[in-house]
Amino acid sequence: MQKKTVMDVDVDGKRVLVRTDFNVPMDRNKKIKDDTRLRACLPTITYLIGHRARIILCSHLGRPHGRVDENLRLEPVARRLSELLQRPVKPLREAIGPGVEQVVSGMQEGEVVLLENLRFYQGEEENDPGFTQELSKLADLVVNDAFGVSHRAHASVVGLADYLPCVAGLLMEKEIDQLSRILENPARPFALVIGGAKAGEKIRLLEHIIPHVDLVLIGGGTAATFLKGGGCNVGISAVEPDKMELVMRIMQKARALNVTILLPEDVVVTEKLEATAITLVVSVKQIPANCRIADIGPLTITEYTKELKKCRMVAWNGPMGVFEVPEFSEGTKSIAMVLAGLNATTVIGGGSTAEVVTQLGLSGKMTHVSTGGGAFLQFLSGKILPGIAVLADRNQSSSSIPTLM
Repeated sequence: MQKKTVMDVDVDGKRVLVRTDFNVPMDRNKKIKDDTRLRACLPTITYLIGHRARIILCSHLGRPHGRVDENLRLEPVARRLSELLQRPVKPLREAIGPGVEQVVSGMQEGEVVLLENLRFYQGEEENDPGFTQELSKLADLVVNDAFGVSHRAHASVVGLADYLPCVAGLLMEKEIDQLSRILENPARPFALVIGGAKAGEKIRLLEHIIPHVDLVLIGGGTAATFLKGGGCNVGISAVEPDKMELVMRIMQKARALNVTILLPEDVVVTEKLEATAITLVVSVKQIPANCRIADIGPLTITEYTKELKKCRMVAWNGPMGVFEVPEFSEGTKSIAMVLAGLNATTVIGGGSTAEVVTQLGLSGKMTHVSTGGGAFLQFLSGKILPGIAVLADRNQSSSSIPTLM
């Protein structure tokens, strides 16, 4: 990797602001359902503790849109981190301000604190210079270990580079190294499996990813928009009409590049996305007008399985259906089981997809489980991510790195 990491700089006794991605799923009782993202950052935090740094962790949680949301405070994250690290992680009720500065100034070597949810402040997502400068007062150095938000031009991701030296954490380094190998020398055939509910973003990125792959298998919400674009009646499934022209352009580009795009042949449909709802398995050409697509069907599972078994590399982002409802999880579970059994490089991307393989106990059978969703797809499409671009280069002299005045 051409970027400097936390191991390339002196952190001894320094105040180190670590941008993490602790956007973890929680239940109604504010209990963390999956701590994978917390565990993924432990190597960086442990390294800093061992080198006597003063560690200031920061992250976002959910989408509070610049307002304080009591349900999205980071105290449960600090509590779980304390258990994982077997040492106290002090949660703060603010991310900037005199009170925070006072706590940080009194920190001892090896001590760890966690700032409050960054997205409680409008300046975070707006990359506001005022907010960024306030945040920069807390540290001597920034370590970005949040690959999952490295595609966002937010204050804590890119803005801090104007005030402080920024280097990669050990998780960030691992993500860049693993995903770079896919782009630089992919094993062929190389398949991309795309699903999930956020169809718009994935459809836009598919256009850029197509030249890198041999095969694309589509499910989830993305499939509904593609099927609609191909002339199928998808009932009351959510589609994005403004993406139809782009869908047709992607299909044309795929044909020109001899890339195969497979859409579902059959689907599981329902009137309501509830566990007690009546379900039907129908051809995509016979979807009832009052139903929505909830999962891929058995014929599609068989076809996708057959194609995936031919591949030597597979990247997967997004469930094949509404996985959280057991009646609509079969397609997703089947794809996960197939990938776990392949003699191939398998890379999993996206919070919900990573959660799936973790729940099924299959994480250890995948080559790499990425902590990024949108960042994962954008990286694979060959885009330069803003949060990675601002990291100090290995050949960059210390005199050219910003310092706090």
